[in-house]
Amino acid sequence: MRVLEQLEPQGVFRFFEELCAIPHGSRNCQAVSDWCVAFARERGLEHYQDGAGNVILIQEAAPGYEAAEPIILQGHLDMVCAQDPDCAKDMAKEGLDLSAEGGYVRARGTTLGGDDGIAVAMALAILDDRTIPHPRLEVVFTTEEEIGMLGAAALDVSPLKGRKLLNLDSEEEGIFTVSCAGGSVAACVLPVARAAWDGAALEVRISGLAGGHSGTEIHKGRANACVVLGRVLQAMGEETELRLVTAQGGGKDNAIPVGSSAQVVAADEAAARRAAERVAADLAREYAAADPGLRVEVAACEVSETPMDKASTEKALCMLTCLPNGVQAMSLDIPGLVQTSLNLGILTTEADSLTATFCVRSSLGSQKEMLHRRLRALMAQLGGTVSISGDYPAWEYRQDSPFRDLMTEIFWEQYGSAPQIEAIHAGVECGILAGKLPGLDCVSIGPDLLDIHTPRERMDIASVQRVWQFVLEVLKRSK
Repeated sequence: MRVLEQLEPQGVFRFFEELCAIPHGSRNCQAVSDWCVAFARERGLEHYQDGAGNVILIQEAAPGYEAAEPIILQGHLDMVCAQDPDCAKDMAKEGLDLSAEGGYVRARGTTLGGDDGIAVAMALAILDDRTIPHPRLEVVFTTEEEIGMLGAAALDVSPLKGRKLLNLDSEEEGIFTVSCAGGSVAACVLPVARAAWDGAALEVRISGLAGGHSGTEIHKGRANACVVLGRVLQAMGEETELRLVTAQGGGKDNAIPVGSSAQVVAADEAAARRAAERVAADLAREYAAADPGLRVEVAACEVSETPMDKASTEKALCMLTCLPNGVQAMSLDIPGLVQTSLNLGILTTEADSLTATFCVRSSLGSQKEMLHRRLRALMAQLGGTVSISGDYPAWEYRQDSPFRDLMTEIFWEQYGSAPQIEAIHAGVECGILAGKLPGLDCVSIGPDLLDIHTPRERMDIASVQRVWQFVLEVLKRSK
């Protein structure tokens, strides 16, 4: 018996559960891409699959809709894989353990992947039900959205005739997203040298943070575990001479890190511990509201390799302390909208380098480039480099949008109120697709998904039901 078998709409939750049984984290989407192709073959649908794993499924118009403009339904196949520290699941090889209780669907110990599995499930449920009235449907599933929208960037749109696109990658019911920030991934690499050095070996560990999405939650004042780690290490280095051995934290550039750790060798162990305790007390006060679970722990350890030399340690601590992070500018046009930010999402150490990887976002291309230049300038002073990848444009607001007008009319009828029309700081693929399909009229919607990109992620069942009925009515009225 399926866990979600009793939930309505049954077709949506059946396909969602099938999807969740297939590992589909970023860079691990081939199996789920092939599953979508098999779905199309079984139903005789026109379909395309490219080398990036992107899939396009096409179903011709239902009777009476032959003259209607096609509609593109779009979502992404990959999910952010994050799990509780005590969860032993191998998310690269094992499916999710779903539960449905208290009005929510969850995955025990891990992220759920409602972002954006719900788009895949809804689109497949529509294609699977031949009684649903609709124009020609062009369903687009992209890969690697969570790591820079790489699938959308590689997508060949030549099979697509539609110029109306319903993106199902939003996480709050009742909001029509009509514009988003552009973004990129910036990897800051510092070369390091190593030399033997005597002292007390200590491990510094940051844990207990709330984390969250680096686009939708970057403004909430939550601590970044990698940034906190740099602050603690800098304080320890000011109190006593030390050498950095390793520093690491986070796992996704677009997720605010919830934990980090470092190994150091300190000349005066007691002084190093006192410094960490003072910073921990400061942090507890500063983040009492936003991150009450923040913990700083220092313990004796055995170092895993030779420490960095003095010069490399000083540069590394400067890098971790001075690299910008968080909100950089707020929009003056749209109250409350973050205009420009960056998130230090991944910190890694190799034998000869320390790398800090950022997700950079801005609704202004010039400010995004400004942050690229700022990172390059700092890293050049330290003798390091910056590489930019996954650069994608902002999705600009469209004043004249007949598709948005139709959806707004239907929303009034279903909900008895107007939808919230907004721009967001998080990235969605509409910007890339609008650049490939001139004249594209886009709106992004979705059901309520809470705490995405964390093991606390949950999907509101009643919200899925309402959004499903809304999507069906949009298709029905698109004659």
